[in-house]
Amino acid sequence: MNIHEYQAKEVFRRYGIPVHDGVLAKTPDEAFNGAKQLAQPGKTLVVKAQVHAGGRGKGGGIKLVKTPEEAKSAAAKILGMNLVTPQTGAEGRPVDQVLIEATTKITKEYYASIVLDRQEAKLCLIVSEAGGMEIEEVAEKDPEKILKLHFAVEGGLSREAAAGLARKLTSDGPRAEAFEKIFQALAKLCAELDASLVEINPLAVMESGRVIAIDAKINFDDNALFRHPDILALRDPRQEDPREVEAKKFDLSYVGLDGNIGCIVNGAGLAMATMDIIKYAGGEPANFLDVGGGAGKEKVAAAFKIILTDPKVKAILVNIFGGIMRCDVVAEGILQAVDEVGVKVPIVVRLEGTNVKEGKAILARSSLNIITAETFSDAATKVVAALV
Repeated sequence: MNIHEYQAKEVFRRYGIPVHDGVLAKTPDEAFNGAKQLAQPGKTLVVKAQVHAGGRGKGGGIKLVKTPEEAKSAAAKILGMNLVTPQTGAEGRPVDQVLIEATTKITKEYYASIVLDRQEAKLCLIVSEAGGMEIEEVAEKDPEKILKLHFAVEGGLSREAAAGLARKLTSDGPRAEAFEKIFQALAKLCAELDASLVEINPLAVMESGRVIAIDAKINFDDNALFRHPDILALRDPRQEDPREVEAKKFDLSYVGLDGNIGCIVNGAGLAMATMDIIKYAGGEPANFLDVGGGAGKEKVAAAFKIILTDPKVKAILVNIFGGIMRCDVVAEGILQAVDEVGVKVPIVVRLEGTNVKEGKAILARSSLNIITAETFSDAATKVVAALV
């Protein structure tokens, strides 16, 4: 789960990570009042769109202004827009609020983040002197500027390790000390709140010498949110794919893709393999959708409805292995969904496992135009052919 920058900065404050004071505004008038509150001689006002995506400046979502009046004008242009950035895709994200901050001159920008390295089964602190840039670009062009330090979740990041990495970034004593404290705070935050990513870009040294987190990004592990109801309350469904929001209501795992073949599968591994074989057969999957091991008729019907909200879907492949989930129940769910939704696109169904004969018989008795398949490759070939 992602949260907004202003929310991430509130979390940062709780852990002692320095950030600028800011005011959240949902209207141009609120932006004007907030800017008046923050405006000081020698400071620049910043109006920042609050969306779950980076690259906001490239999309016109961040404006530097000098007066509260200019802040109001900038907010009026940003609020209500559908902000498109390199991370949102062409559909963009709606801007419902802006964050107003006041800042001074930045003398040096750094990068700092902690991510979960699944291969090492550890957290990894990543820092760089090339802050303010796309870290992927830095890693590709100047990999020597990327410094990494792995540490165990249980033991945390020691003061000695944090201090050692800080000294590799700078020889300035006070700056290194500030880095050390921030690195340790990030590590504590990440472990205590079950975050999968905590990022500051840029981590800036201001004209005054103070070190400030100019931006803040936190992603949380969805599987651990039951431990953090306060974090779960920060969720903004407006920033999520509405199909994914709907899928969560039925405990379905759904991720929208760019293809035209909808997939309904049980089991994450089988779902991934199904998408692979569709690609191998020359097609493009429209989604990842795992209905789970014990899905009943209602879940299957919900899966169909969610997939069919995507106008790009021109055919559907149902690939079910009946273990806990019985094939006859799946077959009944398919018929129920087709009847309720009025599916007009071709449907290819491959069933295998528990009660497979009963499931196939149910489909065969129906008057619906359902194409059955016997094998994995047969199913993929038939669904791709059904597009023509």
